[in-house]
Amino acid sequence: MSNVRTNCPTCGHAHCWSWEEAFDKFGFQDGDGLVMTEAVADTLRARGYTVTVTQWGLHNAIITDINRDGVALIPDTVTRGYDEPRKYLPKEVIDLLDREFRDGQRIDY
Repeated sequence: MSNVRTNCPTCGHAHCWSWEEAFDKFGFQDGDGLVMTEAVADTLRARGYTVTVTQWGLHNAIITDINRDGVALIPDTVTRGYDEPRKYLPKEVIDLLDREFRDGQRIDY
């Protein structure tokens, strides 16, 4: 799991997070922290993936679907929001996200 840093544009506080949180219902401090789901989704979209982000509850958003060339990359057997994305995402998606969100990297928001 990577540990990326982003400064909050509102308060200036540095938040540490990982791309895996964009798939986790309890990610980004259960939505109470700086939610970076769209940053992860935008990275995938820029590489040709179709990504669906779903609002989960009142304050969190998670990636619920990823498609490429009409093929769903999140299996139907996955319990979205709860299962560990490293266990079900294709290796090329994991490798891409690991590259784009490296440990210690700063991401502007």
